[in-house]
Amino acid sequence: MPNLLHRVDDLRMRADVAALVLVDYQQRLMPAIDDAEEVLRRAGFLAEVAHILGVPVIGTAQNPDKLGPNLPPVGDQLDRVVAKMTFGACEGGLDEVLVALDTDSDRPRDVVIAGCETHVCLLQTALGLLEAGRRVWVVADASGSRKAGDKEAALARLASAGATVVTAEMVAFEWLRTSDHAQFRAISRLVKEL
Repeated sequence: MPNLLHRVDDLRMRADVAALVLVDYQQRLMPAIDDAEEVLRRAGFLAEVAHILGVPVIGTAQNPDKLGPNLPPVGDQLDRVVAKMTFGACEGGLDEVLVALDTDSDRPRDVVIAGCETHVCLLQTALGLLEAGRRVWVVADASGSRKAGDKEAALARLASAGATVVTAEMVAFEWLRTSDHAQFRAISRLVKEL
């Protein structure tokens, strides 16, 4: 439970030590997701904010030959895509990608994560990240499942496992930290369009 071991003054998300992981917003999966259009829109917003602030954006794709590519606005904003057959992306290669990013920092990179389905691939990926000792924030309003009840159960389970459940706007403003930030106006415009 790595989140419980951090100092009280180290509870906020920081763009300089973060990676954004977007799980399986795929062509053949998204039509079945509850409120898919809004989930996809908020994930695209997160990716755009991450790019503005220099946060790496990593996508995953479950069995891409069968489920297709990640849809826009997510698919066209990914710095890297981890294709996988396992439900948990850590076992599918995500962990190696994050370890390579860790060399740029003096601590393991924090992960802000969102995706589909919340109770399957997102859940198993986030649990893998927690098991690897990373701090994990799960973006509830950018995540989805076919059934709302499955999504809610997964978010509750992740919170009890040590992940922090947040919203897309929380991520944007916490990464900014201040209205004096050079990118505040650009991100504020994106928030108004959200």
